[in-house]
Amino acid sequence: MAIHIKNIKIIDPANKVNKVGNLFIENKRIVAKLNYKPDVVIDGKGKIAIPGLIDVNSHLREPGQEEKETIKTGTTSACKGGITTVLCMPNTKPVTDNAPSVEYILMKAQKEGKVNVFPIGCITKGSLGQELAEIGILKKAGIVAVSDDGVPVSNSQVMRRALEYTKMFGLPVVSHCEDKELSKNGSMNAGKNSMIFGLRGIPRQSEEIMVSRDIMLCELTGGKLHIAHVSTAGSVELVRQAKKKGINVTCETCPHYFSLTDDSVQNYDTNFKMNPPLRTKQDVQAIKKGLKDGTIDCIATDHAPHTFEEKSKEFDSAPFGIIGFETLLPLILNELVDKNVLTLDEAIAKVTANPARIFSLKDRGNLAVGSIADITIIDPNIEYEYKKEDILSKSKNSPFIGRKFKGSVWTTIVGGKISWTLKDGIIK
Repeated sequence: MAIHIKNIKIIDPANKVNKVGNLFIENKRIVAKLNYKPDVVIDGKGKIAIPGLIDVNSHLREPGQEEKETIKTGTTSACKGGITTVLCMPNTKPVTDNAPSVEYILMKAQKEGKVNVFPIGCITKGSLGQELAEIGILKKAGIVAVSDDGVPVSNSQVMRRALEYTKMFGLPVVSHCEDKELSKNGSMNAGKNSMIFGLRGIPRQSEEIMVSRDIMLCELTGGKLHIAHVSTAGSVELVRQAKKKGINVTCETCPHYFSLTDDSVQNYDTNFKMNPPLRTKQDVQAIKKGLKDGTIDCIATDHAPHTFEEKSKEFDSAPFGIIGFETLLPLILNELVDKNVLTLDEAIAKVTANPARIFSLKDRGNLAVGSIADITIIDPNIEYEYKKEDILSKSKNSPFIGRKFKGSVWTTIVGGKISWTLKDGIIK
């Protein structure tokens, strides 16, 4: 299919492009010009074309937890959210610690997925934290990183070996930084609010101790460390100082950590329960500062679907996690761009160019001629309410239901194919 997108503002942070112009797509890639009449012409006047969003931290739940999400439903939700590439965590059932598991995910994604799916493999066999998985075999099967995700590697020697071993494959080690003994039985941020609400607290030190440890191990080994879902001011500062020292560390945060605080827990709504937990206003400000000065490289959703029945339990008993594919872009626009925390170019880089660079996603995250035609078109003026009945994810556990947003995905193009569109703006 050949597509001509005309009269559109093009923002491509990887190539420092911000201009009104044309985009041409042919044979799944962006081309300098079309060799024949296009099949589809899109008039992009008043719209913005950016590289397709890349979400480096998500949970598609398949195999093993299909009652929460499937590759089909998860990628459909991602596509609606303008996300053209998702990296899925290995905490499936069974966990993704062997080649057949990786191949299954890739096969299902190719057959049923609406967007590109790149699996993240386990650091250790069974995610038990004791023996390294066959990382070389996993790499050959198609993983782009390793992580034990919600079961952090507590054994420092094992984590050291992981950082050393992955160097030969150029794979990032994605660390869920949590001291499980410190956070044990906790359900929200430890502090004044946890005392008032009568809920067990998770101290910020649970995260920061492990961030510090993993940075030191990264310095020792020269490995490639990526810290997931940073939530505290202390973690931001640890990463900032590590980068100043030249240590090979990158990190991400999530929209809820720059848009919500632990004040939100006062109604005991379990859709505000996630791990790491929501922190304080001071932490939110530190996250925003870290995004602005480049300490925080990426914004990811940590999309974690759960059934209504699971989330209907008491706050202490309900599982951690919220969905996030369909609110990623509007939260970035409304909380960061509209409030002058980041320019639009800076914000888009956090979900396009930076993820592509860190995870070595070739020909993605930019709009250069020759790149794969993964493109998100934004209408910055659409105002709407995020409603439960409009969510395409199989699960509905979002703290943002009922919130009004300005700015929406208008069209999502994946591999040169129009995969989702909001309004009739396509002329055939």
